[in-house]
Amino acid sequence: MLGSRNINPVKPTTEPGSELNSGRIQVRGGARLAGTVTVTGAKNSVLKLMAAALLAPGVHTLRNIPAIADVEIMGELLARLGATFTHDIDSATIILTIPNELNHRADYDLVRKMRASINVLGPLVARTGLAEVALPGGDAIGSRGLDFHIKGLEQLGAVISNEHGFVIAAAPNGLVGAEIYLDFPSVGATENLLTASVLANGVTIIDNAAREPDIVDLGQMLISMGAKIEGLGSPTLTITGVKTLKPVDHTAIPDRIVTGTWAFAAAMTKGDITIIGARPEDLELPLDKLVLAGAVVTTTNNGIRVHMESRPKAVDVVTLPYPGFPTDLQPMVIALNAIAEGSAMVTENVFEGRFMFVNELMRLGADVTTDGHHAFVRGKERLSSAPVAATDIRAGAALVLAALVSDGTTIIEDAFHIDRGYPNFDQQLRSLGADITRV
Repeated sequence: MLGSRNINPVKPTTEPGSELNSGRIQVRGGARLAGTVTVTGAKNSVLKLMAAALLAPGVHTLRNIPAIADVEIMGELLARLGATFTHDIDSATIILTIPNELNHRADYDLVRKMRASINVLGPLVARTGLAEVALPGGDAIGSRGLDFHIKGLEQLGAVISNEHGFVIAAAPNGLVGAEIYLDFPSVGATENLLTASVLANGVTIIDNAAREPDIVDLGQMLISMGAKIEGLGSPTLTITGVKTLKPVDHTAIPDRIVTGTWAFAAAMTKGDITIIGARPEDLELPLDKLVLAGAVVTTTNNGIRVHMESRPKAVDVVTLPYPGFPTDLQPMVIALNAIAEGSAMVTENVFEGRFMFVNELMRLGADVTTDGHHAFVRGKERLSSAPVAATDIRAGAALVLAALVSDGTTIIEDAFHIDRGYPNFDQQLRSLGADITRV
């Protein structure tokens, strides 16, 4: 089987729809966040939907697309595979025109910028019988090996090799349905195997599949394209292969991680934020934890409202695959606990590198002790400003939240990470009352 390696992410030169964007954010602490924000499509869904479009030649329309750097990177990657990519930021719409003949080699420099680019592997080998995809980069949050992807594709009949930094998958006679058991419910592996098997000959069963809402969204798009899939949202997916798929018009689900970030922002700043477009059913456990912390969470006709009157209470959290607590919100929990009443334990079971963020949070005065998969956090009334650096998308957002509850002014370096996952983050924060600028 094939292992993986971490490659440092590459800084994008621009934020979609803007001029050259600074990689430094300045935050002055003390603001109470109040007002309304709107959540657009989920980053973790949209990038996979874009890759899945490779399965069917023709014109695809994807809606509710966030204006984030990763969408532009994926669009450029697909363009180099032969697609035509147009992103209308005003209407939050992407038009993807997929040709009858695709290139099979995914550009090295683009793939190393973003982990999600590995999701072209399944569609490419299914459509062309050959895929060459560079070992991906992206966030430095743990090994996130490709073994599950590779083992599953081999069971579908692909021959896998690793040459010159590329994963090469060959299936010149097409893929064949198989029974696949995932040792861990890997989201990326489930997505790649799902998109590979929809054009395979025969029936594929993926057992211990990931159950994230993003997987369900991808599956529903594939079904709209003509795929035969049963069991979406359950641990067992049954896919009956079809010969061809058709283009689709699909609207992405809202981003539950961005929603959760705004919810934690309200709780940490004793704020009152209404989040339009949020789907509370995708965030049951994080919202329950916020209620335990003292927040008032109410459902509106088009989203949720999170209101906090007092200092939050510390909450214990264990990250697990969906429907467990999402690892992508773990930094926000640690940041909340850092200014909460009492102490709490946060256990990370998904990505071992997530605690890299803790070192930066401690620069702001947080009292955190880490031991393997555990972080013990002792709450303080307020943090103190200091220069810090974002190590990944979610760490960057959590550091901004921590800076909002710190004395003085905090500079966050490498803020380009945030632009990869949060559309117009600083602008939205200013609309809620934050003193935040690019410097």
